[in-house]
Amino acid sequence: MAIINQKGGVGKSTTAINLSAALGEMGKQVLLVDLDPQGNSSSGLGVEKSQVQNCIYDVLLNDVPVEEVIIPDVCEGLDLVPATINLAGAEVELVSEMARENRLKDAIGTLRGKYDYIFIDCPPSLGLLTVNALVAADKLLIPIQCEFYALEGVTKLLDSMKRVKTRLNPTLDIYGVLMTMYDGRTTLSRQVVEEVRSYFGRLVFETLIPRTVKLSEAPSFGQPITLYDPSGKGAQSYMSLAKEVIARG
Repeated sequence: MAIINQKGGVGKSTTAINLSAALGEMGKQVLLVDLDPQGNSSSGLGVEKSQVQNCIYDVLLNDVPVEEVIIPDVCEGLDLVPATINLAGAEVELVSEMARENRLKDAIGTLRGKYDYIFIDCPPSLGLLTVNALVAADKLLIPIQCEFYALEGVTKLLDSMKRVKTRLNPTLDIYGVLMTMYDGRTTLSRQVVEEVRSYFGRLVFETLIPRTVKLSEAPSFGQPITLYDPSGKGAQSYMSLAKEVIARG
Protein backbone atom coordinates (compact mmCIF):
# COMPACT_ATOMS: atom_id res chain seq x y z
CA MET A 1 0.00 0.00 0.00
CA ALA A 2 1.48 3.35 -1.04
CA ILE A 3 0.88 6.30 1.29
CA ILE A 4 0.80 9.05 -1.25
CA ASN A 5 -0.01 12.69 -1.95
CA GLN A 6 2.35 14.85 -3.98
CA LYS A 7 1.61 17.82 -1.73
CA GLY A 8 4.13 18.09 1.09
CA GLY A 9 3.17 18.51 4.72
CA VAL A 10 -0.09 16.57 4.64
CA GLY A 11 0.95 13.91 7.16
CA LYS A 12 2.29 11.13 4.90
CA SER A 13 5.29 10.18 7.04
CA THR A 14 3.34 10.75 10.27
CA THR A 15 0.71 8.33 8.99
CA ALA A 16 3.27 5.84 7.65
CA ILE A 17 5.06 5.67 11.02
CA ASN A 18 2.05 5.69 13.31
CA LEU A 19 -0.31 3.45 11.35
CA SER A 20 2.50 0.90 10.91
CA ALA A 21 3.34 1.00 14.63
CA ALA A 22 -0.33 0.75 15.65
CA LEU A 23 -0.85 -2.31 13.43
CA GLY A 24 2.36 -3.82 14.86
CA GLU A 25 0.99 -3.37 18.37
CA MET A 26 -2.15 -5.19 17.29
CA GLY A 27 -0.11 -8.27 16.42
CA LYS A 28 0.33 -7.66 12.69
CA GLN A 29 3.66 -8.06 10.89
CA VAL A 30 4.35 -4.80 9.06
CA LEU A 31 7.10 -3.58 6.74
CA LEU A 32 7.53 0.14 6.11
CA VAL A 33 9.50 1.13 3.00
CA ASP A 34 10.83 4.69 3.23
CA LEU A 35 10.90 5.98 -0.37
CA ASP A 36 11.28 9.67 0.49
CA PRO A 37 14.81 11.15 0.10
CA GLN A 38 14.14 13.23 3.22
CA GLY A 39 13.97 9.94 5.14
CA ASN A 40 11.43 11.22 7.68
CA SER A 41 9.98 7.76 8.33
CA SER A 42 13.47 6.45 9.05
CA SER A 43 14.50 9.22 11.47
CA GLY A 44 10.99 9.26 12.99
CA LEU A 45 11.51 5.62 13.99
CA GLY A 46 14.84 6.37 15.64
CA VAL A 47 17.14 5.23 12.83
CA GLU A 48 20.45 7.10 12.73
CA LYS A 49 20.73 7.63 8.98
CA SER A 50 24.48 8.27 9.07
CA GLN A 51 24.91 4.71 10.42
CA VAL A 52 22.89 3.10 7.61
CA GLN A 53 25.17 1.25 5.19
CA ASN A 54 22.63 0.29 2.53
CA CYS A 55 19.20 1.84 1.99
CA ILE A 56 16.36 1.63 -0.51
CA TYR A 57 18.60 3.48 -3.02
CA ASP A 58 20.95 0.48 -3.14
CA VAL A 59 17.99 -1.84 -3.66
CA LEU A 60 16.70 0.22 -6.60
CA LEU A 61 20.01 1.04 -8.30
CA ASN A 62 22.72 -1.34 -7.07
CA ASP A 63 20.71 -4.58 -7.06
CA VAL A 64 21.23 -5.12 -3.33
CA PRO A 65 18.56 -7.65 -2.17
CA VAL A 66 15.91 -5.91 -0.08
CA GLU A 67 16.30 -8.54 2.65
CA GLU A 68 19.83 -7.23 3.31
CA VAL A 69 18.58 -3.69 3.84
CA ILE A 70 15.66 -4.37 6.21
CA ILE A 71 16.15 -3.13 9.78
CA PRO A 72 14.14 -5.60 11.89
CA ASP A 73 11.95 -4.73 14.87
CA VAL A 74 12.30 -0.95 14.96
CA CYS A 75 9.06 -1.26 16.97
CA GLU A 76 6.89 -4.18 17.97
CA GLY A 77 5.90 -6.03 14.80
CA LEU A 78 7.48 -3.38 12.54
CA ASP A 79 10.45 -3.74 10.18
CA LEU A 80 11.87 -0.84 8.14
CA VAL A 81 13.58 -0.38 4.78
CA PRO A 82 15.36 2.94 5.43
CA ALA A 83 16.06 5.88 3.13
CA THR A 84 19.07 8.19 3.19
CA ILE A 85 19.95 11.34 1.26
CA ASN A 86 21.50 9.07 -1.44
CA LEU A 87 17.95 8.59 -2.66
CA ALA A 88 17.84 12.23 -3.82
CA GLY A 89 19.86 11.28 -6.91
CA ALA A 90 17.75 8.25 -7.71
CA GLU A 91 15.17 10.16 -9.79
CA VAL A 92 17.87 11.20 -12.27
CA GLU A 93 19.76 7.91 -12.22
CA LEU A 94 16.63 5.82 -12.80
CA VAL A 95 15.90 7.63 -16.08
CA SER A 96 18.50 5.63 -18.01
CA GLU A 97 17.78 2.27 -16.32
CA MET A 98 16.02 -0.65 -17.98
CA ALA A 99 12.47 -1.32 -16.71
CA ARG A 100 12.88 1.73 -14.50
CA GLU A 101 9.23 1.86 -13.38
CA ASN A 102 9.35 -1.73 -12.12
CA ARG A 103 12.42 -1.52 -9.92
CA LEU A 104 10.58 -1.30 -6.59
CA LYS A 105 7.95 -3.88 -7.60
CA ASP A 106 10.64 -6.40 -8.55
CA ALA A 107 12.61 -5.70 -5.37
CA ILE A 108 9.81 -6.11 -2.84
CA GLY A 109 7.82 -8.73 -4.74
CA THR A 110 9.84 -11.40 -2.92
CA LEU A 111 8.39 -10.17 0.40
CA ARG A 112 4.75 -10.78 -0.50
CA GLY A 113 3.20 -13.16 2.01
CA LYS A 114 5.90 -12.54 4.62
CA TYR A 115 4.11 -9.50 6.01
CA ASP A 116 0.47 -8.67 6.73
CA TYR A 117 1.02 -5.13 5.44
CA ILE A 118 3.75 -3.44 3.41
CA PHE A 119 3.51 0.36 3.38
CA ILE A 120 5.49 2.65 1.07
CA ASP A 121 6.05 6.23 2.28
CA CYS A 122 6.21 8.23 -0.97
CA PRO A 123 8.06 11.48 -1.71
CA PRO A 124 6.03 14.69 -2.18
CA SER A 125 6.28 14.69 -5.98
CA LEU A 126 5.04 12.73 -8.98
CA GLY A 127 8.52 11.75 -10.22
CA LEU A 128 9.99 8.34 -10.98
CA LEU A 129 10.18 7.25 -7.33
CA THR A 130 6.44 7.84 -6.91
CA VAL A 131 5.75 6.05 -10.21
CA ASN A 132 7.74 3.09 -8.83
CA ALA A 133 5.49 3.12 -5.77
CA LEU A 134 2.35 3.26 -7.95
CA VAL A 135 3.57 0.26 -9.97
CA ALA A 136 4.56 -1.74 -6.87
CA ALA A 137 1.42 -1.05 -4.81
CA ASP A 138 -1.93 -2.83 -4.86
CA LYS A 139 -3.70 0.12 -3.25
CA LEU A 140 -3.24 3.77 -2.36
CA LEU A 141 -3.83 5.44 0.98
CA ILE A 142 -4.17 9.20 0.45
CA PRO A 143 -3.76 11.56 3.42
CA ILE A 144 -5.50 14.92 2.88
CA GLN A 145 -4.94 17.88 5.17
CA CYS A 146 -8.02 19.66 6.56
CA GLU A 147 -7.06 23.02 5.05
CA PHE A 148 -7.86 25.25 2.11
CA TYR A 149 -6.97 23.76 -1.29
CA ALA A 150 -7.18 20.28 0.24
CA LEU A 151 -8.35 18.72 -3.01
CA GLU A 152 -6.01 20.76 -5.18
CA GLY A 153 -3.29 18.43 -6.38
CA VAL A 154 -5.32 15.32 -5.60
CA THR A 155 -6.78 15.51 -9.13
CA LYS A 156 -3.22 15.41 -10.54
CA LEU A 157 -2.47 12.40 -8.37
CA LEU A 158 -5.63 10.65 -9.60
CA ASP A 159 -4.61 11.37 -13.23
CA SER A 160 -1.20 9.80 -12.58
CA MET A 161 -2.89 6.84 -10.92
CA LYS A 162 -5.16 6.34 -13.95
CA ARG A 163 -2.20 6.46 -16.36
CA VAL A 164 -0.24 3.92 -14.32
CA LYS A 165 -3.37 1.74 -13.98
CA THR A 166 -3.92 1.77 -17.75
CA ARG A 167 -0.33 1.04 -18.76
CA LEU A 168 1.60 -0.54 -15.92
CA ASN A 169 -0.54 -1.76 -13.00
CA PRO A 170 -4.15 -2.63 -13.89
CA THR A 171 -5.04 -3.69 -10.32
CA LEU A 172 -4.16 -0.31 -8.74
CA ASP A 173 -7.00 1.31 -6.77
CA ILE A 174 -7.61 3.72 -3.92
CA TYR A 175 -7.81 1.90 -0.58
CA GLY A 176 -8.75 4.86 1.55
CA VAL A 177 -8.59 8.62 2.06
CA LEU A 178 -7.47 9.88 5.46
CA MET A 179 -8.26 13.33 6.81
CA THR A 180 -5.27 14.69 8.77
CA MET A 181 -4.58 17.77 10.91
CA TYR A 182 -8.25 18.04 11.82
CA ASP A 183 -9.31 20.77 14.21
CA GLY A 184 -12.95 20.28 15.22
CA ARG A 185 -13.13 23.85 16.57
CA THR A 186 -12.83 25.38 13.11
CA THR A 187 -15.58 25.60 10.54
CA LEU A 188 -12.96 25.19 7.83
CA SER A 189 -11.87 21.72 9.04
CA ARG A 190 -15.46 20.53 9.14
CA GLN A 191 -16.20 21.97 5.69
CA VAL A 192 -13.12 20.32 4.17
CA VAL A 193 -14.12 16.93 5.63
CA GLU A 194 -17.62 17.34 4.12
CA GLU A 195 -16.15 18.33 0.76
CA VAL A 196 -13.75 15.37 0.68
CA ARG A 197 -16.48 12.96 1.82
CA SER A 198 -18.80 14.14 -0.93
CA TYR A 199 -15.99 13.68 -3.49
CA PHE A 200 -14.63 10.28 -2.35
CA GLY A 201 -17.68 8.86 -0.55
CA ARG A 202 -17.10 5.67 1.41
CA LEU A 203 -13.38 5.63 0.64
CA VAL A 204 -12.87 8.25 3.38
CA PHE A 205 -11.97 6.72 6.76
CA GLU A 206 -14.27 7.48 9.68
CA THR A 207 -11.21 8.23 11.83
CA LEU A 208 -10.03 11.83 11.70
CA ILE A 209 -6.40 12.50 12.67
CA PRO A 210 -6.28 15.56 14.94
CA ARG A 211 -3.71 18.32 14.85
CA THR A 212 -1.78 17.80 18.10
CA VAL A 213 1.55 19.01 19.47
CA LYS A 214 2.49 15.49 20.57
CA LEU A 215 2.13 14.12 17.01
CA SER A 216 4.55 16.83 15.83
CA GLU A 217 6.99 16.15 18.68
CA ALA A 218 7.15 12.35 18.51
CA PRO A 219 9.44 12.07 15.41
CA SER A 220 12.14 14.20 17.05
CA PHE A 221 12.28 11.56 19.81
CA GLY A 222 12.46 8.77 17.22
CA GLN A 223 9.25 7.17 18.46
CA PRO A 224 5.80 6.51 17.05
CA ILE A 225 3.00 8.30 18.89
CA THR A 226 1.83 4.98 20.36
CA LEU A 227 5.05 4.88 22.41
CA TYR A 228 5.64 8.60 22.88
CA ASP A 229 2.17 9.52 24.13
CA PRO A 230 0.12 6.30 24.26
CA SER A 231 -2.90 7.76 26.01
CA GLY A 232 -3.11 10.97 23.94
CA LYS A 233 -5.56 11.86 21.18
CA GLY A 234 -3.00 11.26 18.44
CA ALA A 235 -2.21 7.70 19.54
CA GLN A 236 -5.89 6.87 20.05
CA SER A 237 -6.75 8.14 16.56
CA TYR A 238 -4.04 6.03 14.90
CA MET A 239 -5.11 2.95 16.88
CA SER A 240 -8.66 3.63 15.70
CA LEU A 241 -7.39 3.96 12.10
CA ALA A 242 -5.51 0.65 12.44
CA LYS A 243 -8.74 -1.05 13.50
CA GLU A 244 -10.49 0.38 10.41
CA VAL A 245 -7.65 -0.85 8.18
CA ILE A 246 -7.92 -4.37 9.66
CA ALA A 247 -11.70 -4.27 9.23
CA ARG A 248 -11.37 -3.25 5.56
CA GLY A 249 -9.08 -6.20 4.95
